[in-house]
Amino acid sequence: MLAAYDTIGRQYRGNRNSDPRIAAALNRNIGRAHRIVNIGAGTGSYEPTERDVVAVEPSVVMIAQRRKDASPVIQARAEQLPFRDGSFNLAMAILTIHHWSDQAKGLEEAVRVANGRVMLLTWIGFPQGFWLTDYFPEIEEKDTRMFPSIDKISGYLGPVNVEVLSIPHDCTDGFLCAYWRRPEAYLDPGVRGGISTFSRITQLQYPLEKLAADLKSGEWERRYSGLLTKESIDCGYRIITSGSAAA
Repeated sequence: MLAAYDTIGRQYRGNRNSDPRIAAALNRNIGRAHRIVNIGAGTGSYEPTERDVVAVEPSVVMIAQRRKDASPVIQARAEQLPFRDGSFNLAMAILTIHHWSDQAKGLEEAVRVANGRVMLLTWIGFPQGFWLTDYFPEIEEKDTRMFPSIDKISGYLGPVNVEVLSIPHDCTDGFLCAYWRRPEAYLDPGVRGGISTFSRITQLQYPLEKLAADLKSGEWERRYSGLLTKESIDCGYRIITSGSAAA
């Protein structure tokens, strides 16, 4: 996955900005932890500015897009963190675990360096009938294989607390489901360029043409009009905490 982000991540920061509502939910789960390692940190989204944070990111392309005032960053992989046991109060990993080459090893390392206190933002799959799969069925097939289940994560971390993260309709962080009420956004190659999932889809032209046609004809709105009055929905994202964070 490192090579993928060295390619698709070149304009990542343009559409992937921290959403304040998501940040607030994450900060509640961070609690009083004051020394934090952010694993798979990317451009630095959701790093709490009032804490002592060290970022870990393998891609030089992503590192180059970090703000000048961002937390210090070390180029390293989740599976081999260059820190002593118990160096941190919390290990956080935000929408990154599906890119790790060895998820078990990465979680083992997170537990080691943070004395078992880990916070993940991850995805457990689309809710039933989610419209995006009607146009891009490959997404469900490919992405659900990449993300570990809650049971599997618990097997690595021990008892966990699971919190549903509802996604607001105007989410400012352009991850896969951020545009659930703004379907026209998926027609924008710049938006898709900030979503790693689209780099894995092999049949893209027809789904995009179908979506564009349905938006123009009003068919999309007819089929999914119930979404247009919702402020936020469950798209399958979960905040998972372990250790003292799960108590």
